[in-house]
Amino acid sequence: MFTLETHLILSLFIPLIGGVFVAALGSMPNLRETATLTTAGLLFLNVMVILQAALGGIYPEASLISTLPGLDIALKVEPLGMIFACVASSLWIINSLYSIGYMRGNKENKQTRFYICFTIAISAAMGIAFAENLLTLFIFYEVLSLSTYPLVTHKGNDAALKGGRIYLGILLGTSIGLFLPAIIWVWTITGTTSFTEGGILAGSVSATVTGIMLFLFMYGIGKAALMPIHRWLPSAMVAPTPVSALLHAVAVVKAGVFSVLKVVVYIFGIDFLAQTGASEWLTWVASFTLIAASVVAMTKDNLKARLAYSTISQLAYIVLAASLVTPLAIAGGALQIVMHAFGKITLFFCAGAIYTATKKTEISDMRGLGRLMPFTFGAFLIGALSIIGIPPLGGSWAKFYIMFGAVEADQLFVLIVLLVSSLLNIGYLMPIVIRGFFFAPLGKSDEVKPVGSEKSFIDWSALKEAPVLCVLPPVLTAIGCIILFFAVDPIYQLLLPAIGN
Repeated sequence: MFTLETHLILSLFIPLIGGVFVAALGSMPNLRETATLTTAGLLFLNVMVILQAALGGIYPEASLISTLPGLDIALKVEPLGMIFACVASSLWIINSLYSIGYMRGNKENKQTRFYICFTIAISAAMGIAFAENLLTLFIFYEVLSLSTYPLVTHKGNDAALKGGRIYLGILLGTSIGLFLPAIIWVWTITGTTSFTEGGILAGSVSATVTGIMLFLFMYGIGKAALMPIHRWLPSAMVAPTPVSALLHAVAVVKAGVFSVLKVVVYIFGIDFLAQTGASEWLTWVASFTLIAASVVAMTKDNLKARLAYSTISQLAYIVLAASLVTPLAIAGGALQIVMHAFGKITLFFCAGAIYTATKKTEISDMRGLGRLMPFTFGAFLIGALSIIGIPPLGGSWAKFYIMFGAVEADQLFVLIVLLVSSLLNIGYLMPIVIRGFFFAPLGKSDEVKPVGSEKSFIDWSALKEAPVLCVLPPVLTAIGCIILFFAVDPIYQLLLPAIGN
């Protein structure tokens, strides 16, 4: 009978063991991909066991390696990490299904290496989710960066290699140059790096030092993509679409903003930051990133590039929530991790399905595609509305809680920022759907019909959808966006011990 501590450790090793089977079965694609799906399913079931304990108020922990005092490599469950682990493990299953359809549909090379790197990345994401302290978080953070580099450079051409250099250069440069020194500084001051309810810095540092430390952490955690260190994210769009989905929804950027929330809540402490006012600068930086990235997104004709800048903007919501340092804002940031994951993975899945079926990547070339690919564009519509924050879709709850948090923090200008951002979201997402459904295909024009004699503008006999494994996943995640609107309360209840309210 496994103990909860065993299940916690298995969260790291199930993906790695699955990776060994994937490597061994590399010459047999059907068995290799069966191993991938089986591994994803086992990890999800394992995380569900841990979740059941967390819902009952039991938070297991396990020590892996003892080093210097206060610097053990250890795991511990807490509410924020539990949410991140659930998101990553559940979406890995759907992403794996999608990867099979996409990689086969586009006859991609080096598929075995692709699936192996995925298993390592998911293992690292689990380590980040369940890290007991900053050192453990840093180690798995770096493993995640290194394991995703081969995925970003998968195509092996000049553009992929250049994108990979920018990707790895910025992420390693910020983590080693800023994140690691911040961790060492915290350890020398407090003698510990453990994530502790209420934080560990109160009474140990001045308001000025707190602000400097916060700067090192926020820009050291480069995966959160605050401007101006955001360039790695658009550069990584040279990767295959399943990798883009991994980067934007399952692991990488979510690891970044999750780490931001975890550091703010358990290292600084939201009460301490509120008292010192040390996070006010971060509110302005996050607000600027949120608006500026949305404006840039509107200028991009390439669909994946537009979605990349959309992600930068949506991540800034979470950093903004952290900077407000109120319980409601932190809850909104945590909910945004979940809601954005399902919404954005839907959009990237749809982008990949469009490319697989038509080889089109530019939005200006997608006129009328919604009539040929109604399931893909229908899913895109639902994902887009969730990202915008329209009820009854999950994304609306995250935006509402951040708005309430802004009022709670007496930062009313943030409400204007959120309103402008929502309008910009509409401006860069909805034209894609409108172009797909309501514009005639390129080179054609809609024939005027007498009123009452119109036929459906979708010819169901002439559909040009991508293979089913490229279409089913975005449909499932789009349904998830709807379900999450009605299932938000259990997530909020899980968060309560972390936000202290």
